[in-house]
Amino acid sequence: MALRSFFVGGNWKMNGNRESLEQLISTLNTASLDDQTEVVCGAPSIYLDFVRSSLDLRIGVAAQNCYKVAKGAFTGEISPAMIKDCGADWVILGHSERRHVFGEGDELIGQKVAHALQSGLAVIACIGEKLEEREAGTTEEVVYAQTQVIAENVTDWGKVVLAYEPVWAIGTGKTASPEQAQEVHEKVRAWLRANVSDDVADSVRIIYGGSVTAANCRELASQGDVDGFLVGGASLKPEFVDIINAARA
Repeated sequence: MALRSFFVGGNWKMNGNRESLEQLISTLNTASLDDQTEVVCGAPSIYLDFVRSSLDLRIGVAAQNCYKVAKGAFTGEISPAMIKDCGADWVILGHSERRHVFGEGDELIGQKVAHALQSGLAVIACIGEKLEEREAGTTEEVVYAQTQVIAENVTDWGKVVLAYEPVWAIGTGKTASPEQAQEVHEKVRAWLRANVSDDVADSVRIIYGGSVTAANCRELASQGDVDGFLVGGASLKPEFVDIINAARA
C-alpha cells in the first residue's frame, strides 16, 4: 500500500485583510510544523500574490476557485493561468459553498477540475452531502456521484486531493464523529478501488473538512482513511498550527 503523506489545507474563505493576514503568516512562518505534513493555505484571490510572496515556501498556496478556461470575457472570474502567474500551485474546487451558495453543478466542477489539471495546478476537489441527504440515507449516492464527475476529469491523480466535507458540519460547530468521517472516507476509497484503480485508491489522499479544531483534530487524524484536513475558521487562528501537527507522533 502506498504511504500517504498527511495533508492539511487552510481555507481562509472571504476573510482577512493585509494586517490580519500578515499576523497569520508570521505565526505560520515561525511555527514548528511537522515536516511530514504537506500544508496549503487557500487565500482570497485578491491576496494570492501577497500571500505567496510573504508565506514560507514550505507552505503551499491555493486559490479558492477558478474558471474552466484560460482567458476571455468572463467578468469577475480568474483562470488557472492567472493563479500560476501569482506563484500559487493549488486550487480548491467544488467546495460546498460554491455548490450550494453559488449554484455550481457537478458538470461545471468537473470542467474546472479538467482545465486546472491541464494548466498545471494541483486540485483540492471537494465532495459532501447536505443534512437532508444524510438523514434520507443517501450520503453514499451523493458522494459517489460527485466523485465520479471529478474522476472522469482527472488526468493525474498525483495532483489531486479529495476533501470530504459533510455540508451539515461546515461552520455549524457540528463535526462528523471520527467514526462517521472514517466510514465515508473508507467507502470513497473503496469506490476509487472499484472504479479507478488499486493504485489510486491506495495513494490518493482523502481529507476531512467540517468544523475541525485543535480539540478534535488528533482523534480524527487517528482514523485509518483520514489523510488530513481542509480547515475553515480555525485556519485563521493560531490553533491552525496544532491542527497541522495533528499527525505528529
